[in-house]
Amino acid sequence: MFVLVAPGQGAQTPGFLTPWLELPGFGERMSAWSDVAGLDLIAYGTKAGADEIRDTAVAQPLLVAASLAAAATLGDGRPDLLAGHSVGEFAAAALAGVLTDEQALALVRERAQAMAEAAALTPTGMTAVLGGVEDDVLAALDKHGLTPANINGAGQIVAGGTLEQLAAFKDDAPARARLIPLSVAGAFHTAHMAPAVDRLRAAAEAITPADPATKLLSNADGQVVTGGADFVARLIAQVSNPVRWDSCMAAMAGLGVTRMIELLPGGTLTGLAKRGLRGVETVALKTPDDLDAARELMK
Repeated sequence: MFVLVAPGQGAQTPGFLTPWLELPGFGERMSAWSDVAGLDLIAYGTKAGADEIRDTAVAQPLLVAASLAAAATLGDGRPDLLAGHSVGEFAAAALAGVLTDEQALALVRERAQAMAEAAALTPTGMTAVLGGVEDDVLAALDKHGLTPANINGAGQIVAGGTLEQLAAFKDDAPARARLIPLSVAGAFHTAHMAPAVDRLRAAAEAITPADPATKLLSNADGQVVTGGADFVARLIAQVSNPVRWDSCMAAMAGLGVTRMIELLPGGTLTGLAKRGLRGVETVALKTPDDLDAARELMK
């Protein structure tokens, strides 16, 4: 079984789009989607610095557009299963036929702007916790009022909360855990994002989603979702609720996944799979040089 996955915020790096623009059709897609996103996605993906593409309002549309353009470049081989991490779920929804590409990017534009506004209300952030005993890590987060915003599996949990809470947690870290502050603009997938939910829900009211044409996993619980309206409701709720990528990987294992391709800018999710889905063949699309290996894996 072959799963196609789309990465979430934090996967972007300065200039990551540059080599892809040499491929037929890639630049044209990004240019057209720039109009939908209200951003010059090509400029942000080629010329912008790390701080510019760290901006939530920029990063989210840029990532979804890049994943969709890479999927179109990859070819016609249909995956058996689709999943996306956080904002990557919008790319997965479009690839499954729940949303059109344009609908996905229009919703992501609203999501990104709403989350950026919510993040500006209170100084918040996120810290990756690598290793440690999971129960101990979760207990320490609870002690400091933090949310396990991403439970990624493979020994990785991402904490979200105020900067003061994160500082106190750093000084009282769980045993055998390594803490890495993340370069994000706020505490995503926590109650701090609640103000963004209503705006995204209002934007989604104008859309009539289709049911998925391919099996599609949800970040909420790792379940295969068969209804388009249900999946869109989950996309909305996801903004202020934790991402359970561990549950998605457990579902992949249960469904018998043997091959994984991570869309542009790949690396994060295939890295988790190498630790949490041992034996699964993986290819991460980082540059066009990875396309041949990905197409071979799809056969």
